[in-house]
Amino acid sequence: MKKIAAGLAVALLAVTLVGPSDGYAKKTSVAEIDKQLKKLQQEVQTAKAAQEKAESRNQEAQHYKNKTTLNLQLVLEQIDQVKGEMKTTSGKIASTEESLNVTAAELDEAEARVASREKLLESRVRLMYTDGAVSYLDVLLSSKSFADFLDRADSLKMIVDQDQDLLVQHKLDKQTVIVKKQELEGQYAQAKQLYTNLESQRSVLKEREAQRQELIAYYDKEIQDTDDISEEQNAKLVQLASERSALQVQKDKIKAEEAARKAAAAKAEAARRAAAAAARAKAASASSSSSDSNSSSSSSSSEYVGGSGPFLMPVGQARISSPFGPRTHPVTGEVGKVHTGVDFAVPQGTSIHAADSGTVIIAEWWSGYGNCVIIDHGGGVWTLYGHIREGGIKVREGEQVERGQVIAESGSTGRSTGPHLHFEVRIDQKAVNPMPYL
Repeated sequence: MKKIAAGLAVALLAVTLVGPSDGYAKKTSVAEIDKQLKKLQQEVQTAKAAQEKAESRNQEAQHYKNKTTLNLQLVLEQIDQVKGEMKTTSGKIASTEESLNVTAAELDEAEARVASREKLLESRVRLMYTDGAVSYLDVLLSSKSFADFLDRADSLKMIVDQDQDLLVQHKLDKQTVIVKKQELEGQYAQAKQLYTNLESQRSVLKEREAQRQELIAYYDKEIQDTDDISEEQNAKLVQLASERSALQVQKDKIKAEEAARKAAAAKAEAARRAAAAAARAKAASASSSSSDSNSSSSSSSSEYVGGSGPFLMPVGQARISSPFGPRTHPVTGEVGKVHTGVDFAVPQGTSIHAADSGTVIIAEWWSGYGNCVIIDHGGGVWTLYGHIREGGIKVREGEQVERGQVIAESGSTGRSTGPHLHFEVRIDQKAVNPMPYL
């Protein structure tokens, strides 16, 4: 009886020392972790909002870049058209210059004729002034015979006709000089206008081309900036997920310790009851053994057969449409962008299996990955499953999943050009080539 009493005292003391104070301390720690998890979740939402905003700006800049590129193409076509017009204009200028040369030569000839006739007329006037005027009638009356009269009449007529023709030609040549000068002025003005128009077209098109090139450079910078923001926020999201995973592990550990303490308290209570009544204690011990046996057994899910590496193939022997490493991005067209995973070409709705057992730390929309699941396998090893179809996520955050368990269905959400699974392996948050692990 004394031994039973002593056993009861020890058991009660153990319950008193272990139970209330430690349980209260751990309860407070779990509350603190929940508070930190809530804060992290708010930071995740903020980072996602910034990332979505950057993605929207990126798409908008890409749209306007494409539009501006199209406009630039139109300007370049106009430049080609103007080049044709410039060639025609150059031909007109050459023709005008040739006309100018011909007109200038004709003007020189007309001016020479005028100058020559003016000299002849001046000599005639000078002769008349020095010798006096001779009457045509006196010349005729001084004829010696009728034949001489006719000869003199013919000669006088020729002289008069020549003088008349000289005056007419002189008048025409003077008029020609005036007309040719006017033609020259008009042709010079036309050539000058052609040159002016040509230069104006050149300057306008060069300005428009420069504007388009400047806009394209601006949108390229905007795309690069938003890509940098998106990558920065993505890195932040990964860091937050890691912190959240660590807190969840700590929380689970505290809960496990608390459960162990409760189990210890329950065991102490069972011992006390066993000391009070041996028969009932024996029955309780048998029941507890049966319960422990049941709890220790675990159902094993059927494995999804895949590759020969340490991880299962998440979608079986599917065709690889895009391997790990540098590539030209299928959506943005960026050259040299590192592809952080492997793309498996599978139809919409294909079942996606967990590559190994672990804890789900992400099961939601995740930026360019679209709907995404991330599993923490412990030791800093994660696997990531991206572009899951709408409503295709089959697990929730914090859930323990088994190797080969169906966790999602393939789709084409996020930055994607068609249905496929984007699969990543991350070691200490850094993406590595998944193929050696499959």
